Amino acid sequence: MAKAHEIDYQIHGDDMQLVEIELDPGEGVRAEAGAMTYMEPGIQMETNTGGGLLKGFKRMVTGESFFITNFINNGAGKQKVGFAAPYPGKIIPIDLAKVGNSFLCQKDSFLCAAQGIEVNVAFTKKIGAGLFGGEGFILQKLDGDGLAFVHAGGTVIKKDLRAGETLRVDTGCLVAFHPTMRYDIQMVGGFKNALFGGEGLFLATITGPGPVLLQSLPFSRLADRIRAAMGGSVGQSKGVGGLGGNLLGGLISGD
Repeated sequence: MAKAHEIDYQIHGDDMQLVEIELDPGEGVRAEAGAMTYMEPGIQMETNTGGGLLKGFKRMVTGESFFITNFINNGAGKQKVGFAAPYPGKIIPIDLAKVGNSFLCQKDSFLCAAQGIEVNVAFTKKIGAGLFGGEGFILQKLDGDGLAFVHAGGTVIKKDLRAGETLRVDTGCLVAFHPTMRYDIQMVGGFKNALFGGEGLFLATITGPGPVLLQSLPFSRLADRIRAAMGGSVGQSKGVGGLGGNLLGGLISGD
């Protein structure tokens, strides 16, 4: 594994954040296509698949763009490039060298990383979750020894689980966790809970020891509210659970 570039950064803002990365001559950063906000004159931008067609398709599976953009400082002095979060929330820096050179993240949470960090599909759990629109059944794996930045919606909460300690989480609210932790997706118990709960059919179960990052506002939940305001149905991305709640709501309102 190639050693990642050592980059400096500063995060600006509160709820609509931007990370500004300072590159020495020859240093680079890679980012999701479309994430860049600005760059200084010495920065050269190059968009490609990041390692061939297969890697591009793997990123598409995790919700990212087929292409990835590399930003290299070809100038004589330090140069800066800025990347913005796609919706309200927080940008979280992860120093992979301090967490065992690997970390698992919710799909489409990757924002940018030092040159040398690899972003891959981790694994799938309970393919039925994918068939019903549940989140968390496909994860991103960040590998390397440098800085990576992921984005989370709303407020970020960190939980440090002890050995054997278990936490059940809405699949959309799980942002990132250490790959040594035990992770699974389980169906919600009870017919009424699944049909009318509005929370979807699945919960993520994660067992320590290790750190877990949670978000209070998954993008899917925000999208549901926007869809409802535009005349759509809340819970469409949550599968049968959201559908049952919508049907009941329609009967009560007489629609």
